[in-house]
Amino acid sequence: MPDVGGVAVERLKSFIERIERFEEEKRGLSGDIKEVYAEARSSGFEPKIMRQVIKLRRMDKQDADEEESLLDLYKRALGMIPEAGIEAQAAE
Repeated sequence: MPDVGGVAVERLKSFIERIERFEEEKRGLSGDIKEVYAEARSSGFEPKIMRQVIKLRRMDKQDADEEESLLDLYKRALGMIPEAGIEAQAAE
C-alpha cells in the first residue's frame, strides 16, 4: 500500500468513499422522512410534536423523566403553570 507523507493512500481513499456513500444514503433517507412528516401533517398530525415524541422514545425512561421534571420546574418558575397551592387558595 503506497504511503504519501506517512498516510496509507488506498486506506484513506476507502474511508472517504465509504463516508461519501453513507452521506448520500443519509440524504435519501432524510428526504423520505420529510415525506412521512408531510403525509402525517396532511392527516392532521403535528410534525413538531411527533419529533418531540420520537426524541423521548429514544431516551431511556430516567432521562426522559428528568427532562420532563426540569421542563415542568422551569415552566412553573416562569408562571407558565400555576402552582398547586395557588390554585387551592384561589378556589377558597
